This record gives sequence, C-alpha cells and structure tokens, in this order.
Amino acid sequence: MTSSDTNTEYPHTAAWFDISTPDAPRAHRFYQELFGWPVNVLDGTYALVGADGGRPTGGIGQAGPGSPYTGIVVYFRVADVDVALAKAEELGGSRRLEPQSLPGMGRMAVFTDPDGNPVGLLSA
Repeated sequence: MTSSDTNTEYPHTAAWFDISTPDAPRAHRFYQELFGWPVNVLDGTYALVGADGGRPTGGIGQAGPGSPYTGIVVYFRVADVDVALAKAEELGGSRRLEPQSLPGMGRMAVFTDPDGNPVGLLSA
C-alpha cells in the first residue's frame, strides 16, 4: 500500500462483517434474538443483517463444502483490494478468496494473516 492508502481517505476501519456458518437459518435466529438485528434473507444461502442508518452492516451466509472460510470475517476498507492483498501476502499472509466485484459494494477479497485468521478487504 502506498502512503495515499493511509489514514485520510481510507482509515482502514471495519467496513463490513461476514459470518459463514454450516446452519444459516439458526445463525439468523441467534443474532436476531441476541442483538435485535433486522435480518433480510436474500436467498437460502445469505442474509443482510444489522442496521447503520437503515443500511446493513454485515451478512450471514451458509457455509458449504466449497466455502473459503467459516466463522466471522471482518472486512477493512482499503483504496485498492489488489494492492492491499499483494501487501498482505508480502508480509506473510495467504490469499484465501480471490478479488471479486460485488454489485453496489465494490471489490472484495479475503486473506489469512500469519496466525491463520481470515481478514477481508473491501474497496469502493
């Protein structure tokens, strides 16, 4: 990442979270009851949750045999997903989910840090 990627325009704060689970309906009910989150089920595999001024702040998805991860992943906002992913790999991280475009959300990717924790990247 270059100095233009730091603190002013993209403060690298949490931008989204994703919970990948083997039982999405159970997780929808659990988090809805625990936190009072609205749950907007998009299809049988994914739901948008949470509210920040009426906008979702995360999602809960069904993990399957081909899922790149299970558990909770926090996505951090970066100026360029490809540049940030390359930097993560340079520092010892491992690519987990290739960069891809999300309609209306920008680009995203997931890597694991040197301790094996999945971390997401999200750009506009």
